[in-house]
Amino acid sequence: MLYFFSSLIISLVISLVIIYFSHKHQIFIDHHETIKPQRFHTDATPRSGGIGIISGLSLFLLSAFGIKLFIPTILAFLSGIFEDFHNSLSAKTRLILQTIAAIIAIWSLDAYVNYLGLGIYLPLWFSYIFTTFAIVGMMNAINIIDGFNGLASGITLLVMLSFGYISYTQNNQDLIDIILITIGAIIGFIILNFPKGKIFLGDGGAYLLGFIVAIIGIFLANKYDSVSPWYVLAVLIYPVWEVIFSIIRKLSQKKSPLKPDSYHFHMLVFRVITKNNPLTALFIIILNIPFVYFATIHAHDSLYNIKIILVFILLYITLYLYLIKKDKTIY
Repeated sequence: MLYFFSSLIISLVISLVIIYFSHKHQIFIDHHETIKPQRFHTDATPRSGGIGIISGLSLFLLSAFGIKLFIPTILAFLSGIFEDFHNSLSAKTRLILQTIAAIIAIWSLDAYVNYLGLGIYLPLWFSYIFTTFAIVGMMNAINIIDGFNGLASGITLLVMLSFGYISYTQNNQDLIDIILITIGAIIGFIILNFPKGKIFLGDGGAYLLGFIVAIIGIFLANKYDSVSPWYVLAVLIYPVWEVIFSIIRKLSQKKSPLKPDSYHFHMLVFRVITKNNPLTALFIIILNIPFVYFATIHAHDSLYNIKIILVFILLYITLYLYLIKKDKTIY
């Protein structure tokens, strides 16, 4: 638990320092006056929470496993923090950094998706491509759901608790230490982000958390026969399906999937149900808890987790259709 508390304190203290200097020197500030469809805050707020989290994750360097993970973790963080700092990092550059981070992690940890469960194996060359795509996709998925105080960090925390339990059942102390460090760093951020939103995750923090959950999930499914890859997808189904559904929705309206809008699930929940920033995050996190719980206790069972995924998708679509019907904004 020393790793956990040390990471938490480092993350919290650095975040407090960042908040002070961001306001004093007007850096990393997300001004509420600028027009963005995904903006739901009313105060100028630092979007640099990833700095505190990556500071806590520096404790990775205390273990051999963590050392292998630290360099790609830094690259994942850098793919977003420069955008938070001066909003000038191109999408192509971000994608290149994210891809390099994924490739290094796959190589250093020998973690890739080559078995899909149900007796389905992927060719080795395709496994590397598929895994790289999955990691980069998850980094951007966490960024997409980062819309309200505590939402992206809370979902990530929920997933990490599940991964921690699975690591415990597999008696992998190295991985448990990494997960405890990550949980501590996330909580250090959440203390300041939820409910008041004194600091935001930012692109750097969101990409960072997406990278961590992706590579740890892939590692567990790759290394242990008793951990189904469908379990990993099931505990991450909310951000994954949010991306897939958003792409389908925008293409059906002949819109670019890359163009942001204000019709993501969490935005509709805010406008129709909660009408409150932190309550929106709490509502969605609570909604995800049963799915993460049942996926975790049946982590070995591919068919069971496929059913969990299908039930979530059905519930999501049902709720989305209800919310879009009740929404008063022009669709």
